[in-house]
Amino acid sequence: MTEVTRILSAIEKGDPHAAEQLLPLVYEELRQLAAAKLSHEKPGQTLQATALVHEAYIRLVVGNPPRDWDGRGHFFAAAAEAMRRILIEKARRKGRVKRGGGAARVDLNDLITQAAPPLEDILAVNEAIDRLSTAAPQAAQLVKLRFFAGLTGEQAAEVLGVSARTADALWAYARAWLFDHLGG
Repeated sequence: MTEVTRILSAIEKGDPHAAEQLLPLVYEELRQLAAAKLSHEKPGQTLQATALVHEAYIRLVVGNPPRDWDGRGHFFAAAAEAMRRILIEKARRKGRVKRGGGAARVDLNDLITQAAPPLEDILAVNEAIDRLSTAAPQAAQLVKLRFFAGLTGEQAAEVLGVSARTADALWAYARAWLFDHLGG
């Protein structure tokens, strides 16, 4: 059992000091995930990687009742989801009509390779991922990990607990599905 898994187990059991022990162990990895995603944002971005990590950590560990963590991979998948939700909330706030709302749909491959995807595109992808999660939850989780957390295919496969080949197949399916549902 890794140290992170042990601490997550202690958090589940209600140990008040366990959350303090967890952050130093996972902080750098979480910050790298956040920095990778935020590096694609437009210059002048007000949200910093540190703030994104802290907000996600508070939502995961401090602000919620204890969860049943299945280990390190489950924790990082939940962290990626928390970061995704924070970025989506930020995009929604900026995309409101009073801030010039109005979305245009684009291809997922274009978004992943762009240097700074527009907030409207992030919202469109988020809506499509929500629909994909009904049809193929594991494929949707893979897209979240790759698109919002900035993980590579191999890293996402490890977090999901699947082989790289399975992750590649899920990625191909998710891209085709999203391409179809994002309007080609």
